[in-house]
Amino acid sequence: MPQYLVAIYRPDDYDPSVESKAMMEEIHALNREMVAAGARKFVAALSPVNNTKSLQAQPDGKVLVTDGSYTETKEHVGGFWMLEAADLNEALEWGRRAAVACRAPVEVRPISYAFFDRRPDGSN
Repeated sequence: MPQYLVAIYRPDDYDPSVESKAMMEEIHALNREMVAAGARKFVAALSPVNNTKSLQAQPDGKVLVTDGSYTETKEHVGGFWMLEAADLNEALEWGRRAAVACRAPVEVRPISYAFFDRRPDGSN
């Protein structure tokens, strides 16, 4: 079954204290529905972007490590779900529900295994 990344975007200055009890219950309810439907494979919240380290290979073979995100933007991925869905439309429906529950922009992106011989379950 196809897999999809559903990513939640937050502003760089996002304050988690604005998350109400009602909002958290909506997110927990969505997670329970994803699990019951067999769609949710993995979920994670990410620490604030100011905890990020970026690594970049240099021409001399060394790796440069810097503080902060590789790209300078006004928002960042704050968390994500890895889902299995029958098709993009089903993944988009989960994404719509995530956008409402999280009160934030959401990106839905198909997972590509083109660079690998096999998917983690051994299939092509």
